[in-house]
Amino acid sequence: MRIRPRFVPCPGPPQRAGLPLVTVAAAALIDADRRVLVAERALGVWEFPGGKLEPGETPEAALVRELAEELGIETSTACLTPAGFASHQAETRHILLLLFACRNWGGEPVGLQGQAVQWRRVPELYRLTMTPADVPLIGQLDQLL
Repeated sequence: MRIRPRFVPCPGPPQRAGLPLVTVAAAALIDADRRVLVAERALGVWEFPGGKLEPGETPEAALVRELAEELGIETSTACLTPAGFASHQAETRHILLLLFACRNWGGEPVGLQGQAVQWRRVPELYRLTMTPADVPLIGQLDQLL
């Protein structure tokens, strides 16, 4: 007979029901040197580029649109490979963040909305201040690369 161990609660705040769910698609743009592009969201806070899905929009289509709007680069949905996801409860909403790896795009990424962008190796991402929703994606990306 197998005895099941006693349940030990995991640390962390309890999830609140009733918060609106926001789905976000983000990209890990990976260059030939295996560096990943991050964008500065606010002073000293970094994130993987991307944005919210519009109603009826697929995550891949949203990401192609966001990368063009934010970074001035072109890619296609066929160039996006699912790489991981994170679920994060913020103050006023719950964020489901879908990360896609992308190794093929046209143009040079530039922060078209005034945001700084940097190419970083994955181990360096652990030392950056990343948005809370992006933090769990670093380990997933580390495993991928």
